[in-house]
Amino acid sequence: MAGITLDKLMIILILAAVLIGPERLPMLAEKLGTLVRTLRDLAGGAKERMREEMGPEFDDVDWKKLDPRQYDPRRIVMDALRDEPAAAAAAAPKPRVLRTTARPRREAGPMRFDDEAT
Repeated sequence: MAGITLDKLMIILILAAVLIGPERLPMLAEKLGTLVRTLRDLAGGAKERMREEMGPEFDDVDWKKLDPRQYDPRRIVMDALRDEPAAAAAAAPKPRVLRTTARPRREAGPMRFDDEAT
């Protein structure tokens, strides 16, 4: 729960009771409960609407497979480094590079440079 332990939660509740006051605390707790229920119903409604719009394919989707929390960049890089280079080289297209053998020509004499350059 975002690193909140029981002792931290108790401190937060005591501070809330002192700062907000005992007369307004039940009203705010009720509003917080209503907000949580509304958000839960909103998420459920969105899921039902997607199920209606997508049809039976929606039930076939493996949502755990699409969870972004399961992707560990370190594991992905290590798996890529463990792959055999021959398989990767065979799959990649060979680059077409134009090669020249001639070097660019320069004027005869000493190399020119700028005395005032920094």
